[in-house]
This record gives sequence, C-alpha cells and structure tokens, in this order.
Amino acid sequence: MDDNSLLWGMIFGAVGLGYLRYGKLSKRTMPYVSGIALMVFPYFVEGTLLTVLVGAAFVALPFVIRS
Repeated sequence: MDDNSLLWGMIFGAVGLGYLRYGKLSKRTMPYVSGIALMVFPYFVEGTLLTVLVGAAFVALPFVIRS
C-alpha cells in the first residue's frame, strides 16, 4: 500500500462515515450500506487507481439507486 492509496482510503472512509450517519438518521438503507462499504473497501483493494474507481462507484451508488 502506497501513500496515495492510503490517502484516498482515508478520504473515502470520511465520506463513508458521513453517508453512514445520514443513512442512519434518515432511515435510508442505500446511504447506510454505501457508507459501510466506503469505510471497509480500502482494506481489500490494492492500488491507487482501483481505490479511486471503486470509491467513486460507492459514492455515486446512493444517487443511482434510491431507497
């Protein structure tokens, strides 16, 4: 894991915490699940480009699938 991947993981983790709190307070499942995924996926994904692509997909997911 390089420095850039670590930085992006921290950024997506912070966004995931925001999604988690929003989903929990508004009782919406998709932001809640996406928040958990954003906080967990950097542990399993290796490489900066892949981290950014997967993170961007999880950030966009609540806007694509509304529940």
